Amino acid sequence: MSTTRLLTHSLKVMSRYRLRSAFVMLGSLVGVAALTLVVSIGQGMEAKVMKTVGQIMGDSSILIMSGGSRMLGSPRAGASRLTIDDLTAVAAAVDGIDAWDPQQDIATVVRYRDRTATVRIIGQSERGERVWARSMTRGGYFGAADVTAAARVAVIGETVARTLLGGDDPIDAEIRIGAVPFRVIGVLEPFGTDMHGMDRDNEISVPISALMRRLTNVDTVSGARLLLKDPSRGEQIAAEVTRVLRTRHALAADDPEDFRLMTAVEVRQMTTWVRRVLLVFVPLLAAVILLVAGIVAATLMLSSINERIGEIGLRRAIGASPGDIRLQFASETAVTIAVGGIGGLLVGDVATWAAASRLQLAHTFSWQALAVGLAAMVATGFLAGILPARRAARLQPADALR
Repeated sequence: MSTTRLLTHSLKVMSRYRLRSAFVMLGSLVGVAALTLVVSIGQGMEAKVMKTVGQIMGDSSILIMSGGSRMLGSPRAGASRLTIDDLTAVAAAVDGIDAWDPQQDIATVVRYRDRTATVRIIGQSERGERVWARSMTRGGYFGAADVTAAARVAVIGETVARTLLGGDDPIDAEIRIGAVPFRVIGVLEPFGTDMHGMDRDNEISVPISALMRRLTNVDTVSGARLLLKDPSRGEQIAAEVTRVLRTRHALAADDPEDFRLMTAVEVRQMTTWVRRVLLVFVPLLAAVILLVAGIVAATLMLSSINERIGEIGLRRAIGASPGDIRLQFASETAVTIAVGGIGGLLVGDVATWAAASRLQLAHTFSWQALAVGLAAMVATGFLAGILPARRAARLQPADALR
């Protein structure tokens, strides 16, 4: 039987047994769609995690987080005891620190004329622009004199400029953070969302002294970033920083630390774990779905043989060989699964686009996801068709026609 006739016959069988074919196609569609979705979203999430970690951490820095701070957006318990004096002492005592910047943040309502928005307010030093490698698109950053004087000046993110100020020129605009007026002196370059979904452009940076004295009335900070002169000495410098802070906080040898350090080594371990989860374990779930779809397809095709014993016997009687019968049923299974798989690729791509938009991921067509989906579809069709095809080929013409 020619390939064209096989395909034509398979399509006719699909139209004749609509319900059975629909169930087989549905299983293939769901499995391929799920596999395509998780591979594409996994790649997008991996790229986003790598970008965010690189922006926040980098290879030449150490993050210090107080006991009450948040590590990359995750809550940590404990009271904050980290102060600017602690950080100044660390910078003076530990050789190899190129620059450092303390941080404290709150989320509060910001007003501009008759518009309001809830914005994350970050207190930083005059070194914040350099230490966090985030430059300005308009205006300028505040300086050392502004920090010393706790000046009421601010630099805002693009989201704040767009949603709060609208079409007004942000430079020299007066906004109110809580009840305190601040003058906008610059706009930060776009950052995007981090891996927790937080819009990092919905932020306002002010001198840390202004935040601590005028907005929060606290004398502690939530954390800091240290830039290193030699990244290869990261672990050694981290050990020295730990020693200085434990001494300043009068911690005994068996006392737990009331701060936490994150180095480039920990970041690499974290990113390795993220890659394993996104690109190994998550696709396994979709593979299980596809396996179930193949089992369902094989079961339905096996049951259909009982309904078509007469047809098989007639074909054998007029000269069809066991190989022809085997090829016929294998092709029917493969074509049915292939049609569902093609639909799954389309559904998976649409679902990827929707999920990427919701998660604010850069959605690009993934050839890897397409290749994985096609390979899974072919493998499922082949494996699901083996048993039905072998069973049909073993039927004897006399027994089938009886």
